[in-house]
Parts: sequence; C-alpha cells; structure tokens
Amino acid sequence: MAYITVNNNKPLGAWSWSSRPAVPPSVSIHDALLQIEKPVFLVNRNGAAVVFQEGQALIGESALPAADTLPLMGWAPPLPLEHLGDRNFKNAHGIRYPLIGGAMANGITSTRMVETMGRAGMMGFFGAGGLRPSDIESAIEQIQTALGSLPYGFNLIHSPYDPALEAATVDLYLKKGVRRVSAAAFLDLTPALVYYRVKGLRRDADGRVVCQNQVIAKVSRIEVARKFLSPAPEKILSALVADGRISSVEAELAETVPMADDLTAEADSGGHTDNRPAISLLPTLTALRDAICAKHRYPRPICVGLGGGIATPAAVSAAFAMGAAYVLTGTINQACIESGTSDAVRRMLAEANQADVTMAPSADMFEMGVKVQVLKRGTMFPQRAAKLYELYGRYHDIDALPAEQKQMLERQYFRQSIAAEWEETRLFFKERDPAQIVRAEKDSRHKMALLFRSYLGQSALWAKRGVPDRTIDYQVWCGPGIGAFNEWVRGSFLEPGENRQVEAVSMNLLMGATVLMRRNTLLQQGNHLPATAGHFRPLPLSALPLQRVA
Repeated sequence: MAYITVNNNKPLGAWSWSSRPAVPPSVSIHDALLQIEKPVFLVNRNGAAVVFQEGQALIGESALPAADTLPLMGWAPPLPLEHLGDRNFKNAHGIRYPLIGGAMANGITSTRMVETMGRAGMMGFFGAGGLRPSDIESAIEQIQTALGSLPYGFNLIHSPYDPALEAATVDLYLKKGVRRVSAAAFLDLTPALVYYRVKGLRRDADGRVVCQNQVIAKVSRIEVARKFLSPAPEKILSALVADGRISSVEAELAETVPMADDLTAEADSGGHTDNRPAISLLPTLTALRDAICAKHRYPRPICVGLGGGIATPAAVSAAFAMGAAYVLTGTINQACIESGTSDAVRRMLAEANQADVTMAPSADMFEMGVKVQVLKRGTMFPQRAAKLYELYGRYHDIDALPAEQKQMLERQYFRQSIAAEWEETRLFFKERDPAQIVRAEKDSRHKMALLFRSYLGQSALWAKRGVPDRTIDYQVWCGPGIGAFNEWVRGSFLEPGENRQVEAVSMNLLMGATVLMRRNTLLQQGNHLPATAGHFRPLPLSALPLQRVA
C-alpha cells in the first residue's frame, strides 16, 4: 500500500479492532471504495498507509493511539445508494433513489422507460410534448396498468401558440388521475397549469393543506423560478373561480401553497435550454428557494434538483455536493434501448462527442426565435433550420422569396412543390389547431411560418421513426453531456448501444458518484491517494448493490 502517502497531518483519532491479537486483513484502496456499504479506515501502520474495512474508529483528540490501536488518518463511512439525495424528496414521491428521467417529447421518454424506472426505485416522466391527446391517453392507461401504485409522471409542456392543447392535456390528466407532472418550457404561469395545481386542494383531518396534484417545474431563469416558488397568481385564481372551474375554497387554499412542489434547475440540456452553467444556476435557485420559503413558511420543503449535463459520475457527485436534492437525466436516456426513438438515432448518439451539438430554431416557438439544442454530427438539420429562420426574418411572404430560394426549399426541404407542402400543412393544422389556418389565410407571413414549422416538426418525427432517406434532416435533441457519457463508458459493457439499458445507466451513475464522494472524503481529510483511486468503470446490474421495488 506504499502508493498511499502517510503525511504529517494530525491523526483523526485511533483505529482499533476486536479480533485481537490478530489484525483484520487489509484491502486495496480501490476495492475498499467500491464496497460502498462498508466503511473505509485509512490507518498508519509502522509508517505505511493501510486500508481496512473492519474495526472501530475512535474520533477526536481524546482517542489518542494506544498500545492496542493504530493512528487513524482517514475514514469514509458507508454510503448506500439509497442514502443519496434529499430524503424529503424521496419520501414525497415514493422513490428509493434520487434520480428521475426527464420527459423527452414525442414519447422519446417512452412508456417502457417510465415503467422500467418506476420498478427500479426511480421515477420517469412520459414525454407527452408534441403528442395528440389520444396518444397521451393510451400512454396513461398503459403506465397505470403496468405500475399500479409505483411512482410515475407525465410532461406538461408550455404551448404558447396552442393554449387549447395545453388545456386539453390538463383536462385529460385530471380525468385519468395523473397526479404528477413535469412542467417544462414555461415562460409564465398559465391558467391550465394553475388549474391543474389547484384543483382538488383540501385540508386533511389535522388541518394541513393537501395538494392532490404535484408539480415538478423545470426552469433555468430566476424570474420563472420565482413564479413557481410562489403561490398561484390571484388574477388567474379569480378567473378560474368565475368560470366555475375551481371553488372559492380551492382558490383560498391555493394562497398557502407554492405552484411547484419541487424545482429542477435546468442547465445545459438537450432540447429547450438556455445553456445555463450548472455550477452557478443550482446555487442561485437554491438561495431563491430559501428566501421565498422563509417568507411564505410553507409546511413542506421545496426540493431543488439538477438536470442538464447529468451524464457522468463526476457530474452526479458534483450535483449532490452542491446540495441538489435529486438529479434528472435526459440526453443519455435517449440513447438507451427503452427510449422511443429509432436505432439510427441511438447509433448517432453513441458516436457523439461533446462538441457535436449546437443550437437551432425550435418548431413550437419558431416565431419567437426560441432555439433548441440538437445534435449536429451526421445531420444537416441545424444549418437548414437556421436558413429557414433567416428567410422568415428577411421576407414577409412565401411568394416574395427569390426563385432560387423557392427551388431550394422544394428540392432539399419539402421534396415536393410549395403548394403541395402547404396543402399537407393546412390539413395538419386543420385537425390540430384550426385557428392557425384562419390566421394564415389573413397573414401571409404566418402562412410562411407554418410551412417552415412543418419541416421543423417533421424532422423530429423522421429521426424518431428512423426514416432512411431523411437522415440528413434528423432533428435529435441532445446536450453535450452525451459526449462526456460516451467517453466515460468507452471500453466498458455500456459502450455498445444495444447494452444501454436505462436502469443500468442510471444505477452506474449513482454508484460511480458514491465512490467519488467517499474518495473525496478521504482527500478532504488531508490524505494523498493514487490518481486512479475512485475511478469507476460501469458494472453490470448483477454486480451493483441494488434494492428493486418491483
């Protein structure tokens, strides 16, 4: 064990053993760190550092080494996976491990993925964004049948151009008993979201306010976080009461609870993102949470978790070190076999590097200039989407485009005439949101926007379905974390895409983070460990200390 340096630091105390006169067998520092449910004792034995996992630590100046003890230079307690994160969050949602699967739209976070995570002691959110209510209803029924009382959630995405769809989704969730949503991409609180949160508020036998519907908000801006951490706006509550959608009692109780039970700080993620750095975003939102909770004196603590870039053990360890109550994964789940995307996309993701991502105009908020983070390797979607937004900003009418630009659109984007593309677009919006067609008939620039949004929306579906002749147009929502993940798993059993099961990926992240946290404990006590100590390579599920719930 000579590669562990015994320095001149004052011992933490003493180490003793019960098997006198024999000393327990020593182990390597690497093996000791991996056995997370056993303590690590780093002791000075005749000037050499020795690692034990048995014995007793006597901490403090009063525990000076005696004849039958050895100086204790370092100690890392056991850290089972279920001890990570905030107990309040885990208890509130009925999960064992503090990890949730983010809701990637178009069903990419699939029913299969949600079911797998629920049975493994975690929680997944179905990617309902972009789907029709009938498709969402089918997913609800499937997940509820499969999981029963096990935890799950559904996505509720802000739809500024289609508030009717957002309202219909909320009505469906209330009708089908979906009691937990991930509120994403909200720029402000909407009547539909407030209605979901407030409906069913009541007091229990002890007089405590009970929220029937739970909201976990995903935010990256302070001004939006403040709205979710505060009670529902009085103006919206009054309108809901006037419409008969909530009672005056529910409106009164709504003034005592926050709009969100928990808050996910969304850092540099795939899809809708502000590319915020996690290291500054999480502490900022945590401090804001503390201030608002102190003001309102909520009885239940609001937990703040971290998502975006959660792709390696180091990232998970850093999140918990900064005080995250839980972590949220997204991009790396899309590369798992349970995701609702195509094998072609999974292969693309498995080959991606950290620099292989960029920002591109989004389909749902195109006219607002909102962008999403996507994969750029193996596809020309980012360049083509940017060109569409350039044309939209320069011209006010599709007919005003120069002839060569029209030919480019018909040849490269639509692969048919503009007239034929418009007819398909018109039929789509006639079914999904007829008001858009009415507006387009009066506003030629809006007609152009709908045409461009048609390409942007279909590009995500071509990727999901793996349409062979549209690979160059694939829109794959992706953050730089996928590159870090690929580097970490290189050479391990998780490198091949066909081995990437969401439970194996998630549990290895937690396991690796735990090993790092124990290693850092020893380092912070002034010890010098070999550089490779604490390096964790992914292990098969059978080799991990797991406790499944179903």
